[in-house]
Amino acid sequence: MRGPHNIVSLLRTAATLDRTGALDQLLDAFNAPRSLAIATKALAGPFRWLGRAGDPNLPPVARAIQAMGPAYIKFGQVLSTRPDVVGPNLTQQLRLLQDKLPPFSVDEAKASISADLHVDVDTVFADFSDPVAAASIAQVHQAKLLDTDETVAIKVLRPGIERAFRKDVDGFYFIARFVQTFAPSARRLRPMEVIEHFEGVVNGELDLRLEAASASQFAANTESDEGFILPRVKWGLSGRRVMTMEWAEGLPLGDNDALDAAGHDRVALSERVLQLFLRHALRDGFFHADMHQGNLKVSASGDIIAYDFGIMGHIDEYTRRVYAQILYGFIRRDYRRVAEVHFEAGYVSADHDVEEFARALRAVGEPIFGMDASQISMGRLLNYLFDVTERFGMQTRTELILLQRTMVVVEGVARSLNPHMNIWTVAQPIVEGYIKSSIGPQAVLRDLGRTIQVLSRFGPRLPGLVESALIQQAEPASRNKRPWLLLIVLAGLGMFFGFGVGIFF
Repeated sequence: MRGPHNIVSLLRTAATLDRTGALDQLLDAFNAPRSLAIATKALAGPFRWLGRAGDPNLPPVARAIQAMGPAYIKFGQVLSTRPDVVGPNLTQQLRLLQDKLPPFSVDEAKASISADLHVDVDTVFADFSDPVAAASIAQVHQAKLLDTDETVAIKVLRPGIERAFRKDVDGFYFIARFVQTFAPSARRLRPMEVIEHFEGVVNGELDLRLEAASASQFAANTESDEGFILPRVKWGLSGRRVMTMEWAEGLPLGDNDALDAAGHDRVALSERVLQLFLRHALRDGFFHADMHQGNLKVSASGDIIAYDFGIMGHIDEYTRRVYAQILYGFIRRDYRRVAEVHFEAGYVSADHDVEEFARALRAVGEPIFGMDASQISMGRLLNYLFDVTERFGMQTRTELILLQRTMVVVEGVARSLNPHMNIWTVAQPIVEGYIKSSIGPQAVLRDLGRTIQVLSRFGPRLPGLVESALIQQAEPASRNKRPWLLLIVLAGLGMFFGFGVGIFF
């Protein structure tokens, strides 16, 4: 949606940043060239009156973003997961952003539910409540199902939010192009890619069917986890703009006084929340990436309840193994092995020296292990680790950044329950267990079995592939151009028949 609104958006953004004092901080944080600083200030100055004042109790950058509305708030929250882009100082400010906004009316919510689900709300739900939570994209109501009397939570998108976000995202692209044009040095921050990443996240949150699918997959993965329960999705009462789930009844995980009054063991809860996160990230490769206190409750029986599945993290199996070996190496203070893992995974190029990298990692780990157990921070370790790997040319891996950000949040939740927690002692059994199951002899056999299964699916095509490879090798024009194809095919055949013989004999 290109048009004059983009120019107005640019002017209002610049004016708000200037009025709240955020403009200078952003220009300094990104080392903006003098030409961009002059152009931006000249643009913002005459239109300062267009800018919004924001909440003076917030730091400047968070204040400006909060003032500019839902899309900007969500953008700031997404950027808070990317310290590689905005840096640690701005990351801290952006984590203060709250997307609690004024609710829309119950009548509007019912109209949206009726239009999306094609039902008469009053014939399906009873005791439909006022909003119990209102965020930048959606709000939540409590109700009862008329046919079963079960209490449910109904999440409903804000009216017109899709169009509003499309308009603002279009403005973000306009601003990103402006920055790239007037500040070529800022291209290292990949502003267009950042906006594309944000657009993908938001598009996922604007279709509640995707969140429902994430909730369903997460529930299936964690069904056997003791002390952890998830509200179930009511698929028949969920759609693109509406999601209905079981109501999660419990005490907020951040209310220590209420937890103590109910007799819950906060030490046990702190250990469980950290171990659950590590188990989900390492075992399943699919984890709740927004595990702050507002999305966690404790049931009367002491189980931890998680909800709000709009932001989920995914890590492939190979990356999980690398991550576990890195954590395990630090736990054992085996910095040489941590360095080797980085080189083996290709995170650090082979033209660097392993010993030099290991010494740099020791400089990261030893000061942390010299602290009191209650001060040791895995989040801080990962922050330092990314600083070191960046100096050695490691390219940013978005999935690890999201993992690191969630680790910091979960660690904060755990320490709020038990300030004296020893992070490493709690994490060690989970990491060691994963190492044994994913890298030991059983894992090797499992990987070989999967390889045989893949090769067996191509069994009928293997003779043709071999013949094709041999013909290409025999042709003078193609001689020595693709010898790897023949090697791969022959290796595959060798593995297939070799393991097949091993199985029978």
